[in-house]
Parts: sequence; structure tokens; C-alpha cells
Amino acid sequence: MRARAATPPAAPLGVPWGVLMAAGLALGCPRRPAAEAPRPAETIPAPGSAPGASDAGDGARSPRGLPPHDDESERHEELPTKVRLSPDVVRSAGIQTARARLDSLPTTVDLTGEIAADPDRSARLAARVPGRIVEVKAKEGDRVKVGQVIATLESPELARARAGLAAAAARARAARLNADRLETLAAKALASGQEVATATAEATALDAELAAARQTLGAFGQGAEPAAGGGTARVTIRSPLAGFVLSRDGVQGQTVGPEHVIAVVGDLDRAYFLGRLFEKDLARVTVGAAADVRLNAYPNEVFEGTIETIGRQLDPAARTVTARIVVHNHGDRIKVGLFGTARVVVGPPEAPKKRVVVPLTAVTRLANKDVVFVRQPDGDFELHDVTLGRSAEGRVEILSGLRAEEAVVVNGAFTLKSAILKGTFGEED
Repeated sequence: MRARAATPPAAPLGVPWGVLMAAGLALGCPRRPAAEAPRPAETIPAPGSAPGASDAGDGARSPRGLPPHDDESERHEELPTKVRLSPDVVRSAGIQTARARLDSLPTTVDLTGEIAADPDRSARLAARVPGRIVEVKAKEGDRVKVGQVIATLESPELARARAGLAAAAARARAARLNADRLETLAAKALASGQEVATATAEATALDAELAAARQTLGAFGQGAEPAAGGGTARVTIRSPLAGFVLSRDGVQGQTVGPEHVIAVVGDLDRAYFLGRLFEKDLARVTVGAAADVRLNAYPNEVFEGTIETIGRQLDPAARTVTARIVVHNHGDRIKVGLFGTARVVVGPPEAPKKRVVVPLTAVTRLANKDVVFVRQPDGDFELHDVTLGRSAEGRVEILSGLRAEEAVVVNGAFTLKSAILKGTFGEED
């Protein structure tokens, strides 16, 4: 007997069949546990938005095109804005503050240029004698001390020079003894005056020959004292100053001439920024003017300096002269050849309007923003986002984010920055 398919009962008069089916399913199906109930949609707040904010109401979608969700266990928190340090930490970190002032900065001119070593604090270490390099003890970029050995050469010519010095010293000593002996005999009428004069002249000539041999060794950069055992053919190249090896041109076994430069050493604690001063600004810039140098490699650091000299020859193509700005290195940041811009003070303030001004050392970068730390009356350090204006003479204008007379940190901001990045709200120990 074949089963007959059940015929759905007729719907009550006036009620759509689909509505009755939906009601039956709702009554017949088990209720879903509350833990599995769908959660309301919420997007992850964008960086910089308040925690918990959602833009689902604006029709926002997730990066994959799915509806926003709220299934993350942690919220993205913003960096803290206050730091409290113990007095001992403040002292050990060298944290210092200064009052923000209302002031007007002078007019400035920007000069592009590059870093160069001070020629008076540099040395080109040449071989000074033909020979063969047997050892090189410094690499490019190494820090060296005064008198440190840079390279060692072996030179037959040096060996001949030392042998010549030893021979000249022996002849001069013998001639002087002979002259002294003849003077003694002449006093006893046992030698003639002519013999004494001849011996004295010979001794004087040999003394001059000995002096020339010593000067020859001195020109080779070697001491005049003969080495034990009859002399040596080794030439030692030493650094005459403390600094860095800027370049090196020599390897073991290489044959070099007396004019070959094995290494260049420079003291970069004091260097030059060679700025290009345009002809139209020549009358406004003077020797001794203050300058703030910013290098492309370190855009957030300022190297303070002054113009030492202004060139006397104009570049006919670029219509510029070279202004030498003395800058002092800090943190071994300066390297020869780095490009940058020097902002040179050219006169008094051009406008009477004053703005909030702080030292450049008070401004630091945090989360891609310019910030300063302000010390509050209770001792806390508060983070302020600021907008910068012009800078000159080691100071910078604050267009927004700071009020006059607030105490800003000008030294030791790195410690506070580290505490902010660690999320330090309480006292640091």
C-alpha cells in the first residue's frame, strides 16, 4: 500500500499561509541559548577615535567587506597623557624645565648645504716613503686616538736612511774625538795649529752630515735614534689627532709611493656646514650670525652654530657663495657629506606680534606628533600636542597647544617619553 502525501490543512479564512508557517516554526523549534544569540554589530574604532566609538550607523564596513563586529576582548587604548616620577628619578634623569615666554623671533634666511670636516682638525696620512704595506690596523669609520697606529710599512729606503744615520754618527763622533785630541797636543806644542784647524773643520762637516741624516728620517716620520741591531725597515704610520677614520686606501701587501694617502682622519666634534648663500641675500647675512642646522638624516634634531666665514668667490652658475657655519656634534650624529638646511638669523624681529616661544630642546616627536611635556603644580608631567611655527636662535614658536608661563621640560624629555610609551600612569621607581 503506497503512502499518500499529507495535504496541508487549509489556512483559516483571511490569514496568509506563510504567516501561519512562520508562527508554527517559532513555536515548534527549541529556543536558542542566550550565549549563542547574535551580538550587535560594532566596528573597531579608528586610530584617534574614542574607545568604544562605532561608525556602524554610517554604514561602515570592515576591511573584508563584512559587517562590523564587537568580538574583541580588548579595546585599543590611547597613550597616557600624564606621567608621575619620583624625585629621585627626576634628579637622576637630569630633567629641567623652563617657562614658555611670549616673544618675537628674528627674521631668518634658509641656506642649503652639506657637512664637511674642519680642515684644521683633519689629517691625511701619507706613506712618505716608498714601500710595501704589511699591516693596516684601522677601518673606515673607526674612532682613533692620538698616536694610535694606523698602518705599518716595510721600506728598503728607510733601512738605507737608518744605516746612513748610523754611519754619519760614527764618523762625526770619531772626527770630534780626533779634533779634541789634536787641541790637547797643540797645547803641549806636540801638534801644529794647521792640524788642529783641519781636524776641527772635518768634525764640523761630519756633524752637519749627521744632522741632515736625522732630518731625512724625520721627513719619513721616524725617530732619529738608530734601532737596536743596526736599524729596521719598518715604517709606522700614526694618527696625529683623535677622531674618526674618514677614508682608507690601503690593504696588506700593497706597494705604495711616498705621496700615497693611506687614510684620512678627522675630528668631527667640531665640523663645518657649507651653506650656499644666494647673491640676493648676501647683504643681509653677516659673519657671527646664529644658525640652526637641520640635517635630512635627522629632521627632528637641531645643531646650533654660527657663521665663521663667508666666501669671497661667487659661483657663476648658481650665483651663490659658501658660508662656513661651525656646528658642534652631539651623539656622534654628524657625518661628512650629510645634506641639510641652515636657518640663519639676519635681523631683529620683523613684526611686533609676539607668540609663545620655547627652546627647541623642549619639542620632541611622539606618535608622529610634535609634543612638549608640561610640569604641573602637583609635580606631574602632562603631555601637550603642539603646532610649531618658525624657529631661530635655538627657539621655536608654539602656535597652539601651550600657554605662556607654563613650565616645559627642556632637558630629560627622553625619560618621560619612555614612560609614556610604557603606559606609565603611576609613580616610576
